[in-house]
Amino acid sequence: MKEIILVKNGEIALKGLNRSNFEDAMIRNIRRRLKPLGNVQIRKAQSTVFIEPCDDNFDFEQALDRVSRVFGVAAFSRAAVCEKDMADILSRGADWAAERLKGVKTFKVEAKRADKRFPLKSPEISAAMGGAILERCPYLKVDVRNPEVTVVVEVRDFAAYVRAGQESGAGGMPVGTGGRAAILISGGIDSPVAAWMMAKRGIELTAIHFASPPYTGPLALKKVKDLLRQVARYSGPINMATVPFTKIQELIGEKCPEEYFTLIMRRYMMKISSRLARRDHCSALITGESVGQVASQTLPALQVTDAAADMLVLRPLIGMDKEEIVSISRKIDTFDISVLPYEDCCTVFTPRHPRTRPTVEAVDAAAAPLDEQALIDEAVAGTEYELID
Repeated sequence: MKEIILVKNGEIALKGLNRSNFEDAMIRNIRRRLKPLGNVQIRKAQSTVFIEPCDDNFDFEQALDRVSRVFGVAAFSRAAVCEKDMADILSRGADWAAERLKGVKTFKVEAKRADKRFPLKSPEISAAMGGAILERCPYLKVDVRNPEVTVVVEVRDFAAYVRAGQESGAGGMPVGTGGRAAILISGGIDSPVAAWMMAKRGIELTAIHFASPPYTGPLALKKVKDLLRQVARYSGPINMATVPFTKIQELIGEKCPEEYFTLIMRRYMMKISSRLARRDHCSALITGESVGQVASQTLPALQVTDAAADMLVLRPLIGMDKEEIVSISRKIDTFDISVLPYEDCCTVFTPRHPRTRPTVEAVDAAAAPLDEQALIDEAVAGTEYELID
């Protein structure tokens, strides 16, 4: 029995004359994700993408898992391919559907007749298919209001397709259609979620991580890379920049007032990240901050931080509480990695009594003993890069 994967787009359908560009981007991302599994033919028609494997040993379960993480995909399903002939639909199609209804108690059948030349109308197709399934599975009952599984027969220009159930996709917009931005990634819970949320809006990601050996070790760096690999399952490859930050943090600790440590550190991060982001053709920075979560995330503190960046700063978590953020981190499988007990640079030299209502002028005065430009130039020059996929 020939099978394919049917993919339905969601928000893309609202894009009007630009819709084909978004569909093509989603198809490119699907093709890249499925490439390790073998050759596939992909085509689109009527808001549906058809994925047809070229190999007999194609791993459908692995393919469905990969498709489920492609942004732009609203829903997807495995489907049987039948001739546009009612006898074939009621024979092979019903056999295929019956296999997938094992262990189910209730079902219903819906039909979608995109090809209006097909002699039977949708209600007639549904009734005939329902009867054929009941002949094969007499223990089943029809429930048109709340069935466990809905069997759908789609009669289209190329063929007829039978699917049993439909899975929700990742939604959002295809990565690559919303520009490029750099996520400031730590080893915590928040920044991987922020990265995932912006990738869901079509943003292609670069990652910038600040490492402070010996205060942060190899396991802390591995933790960050593992987090990015989880995000990359949705976003695609991420170019990661690792910035040497030890010297800057030590000098801040030696020469600056303690209550300004975190704010000065954050401003250096923003200035360095802006330089690196522009190198990688990014037009924005992304952070995992939310209002009031810690002392450096009050509105005055965020204003001071923003003043150090010379590009747009995106904060997708800004109005979320920790429970909401944790829920997403569990969904995308980053939570268990984030809570591993390895220090990141944001926890180094944490002040006992940080300023919560700072001003740019006060922070600049506190940071005056540092040779800012030389420190930034040195950190940028020492940055190392790695592609995470």
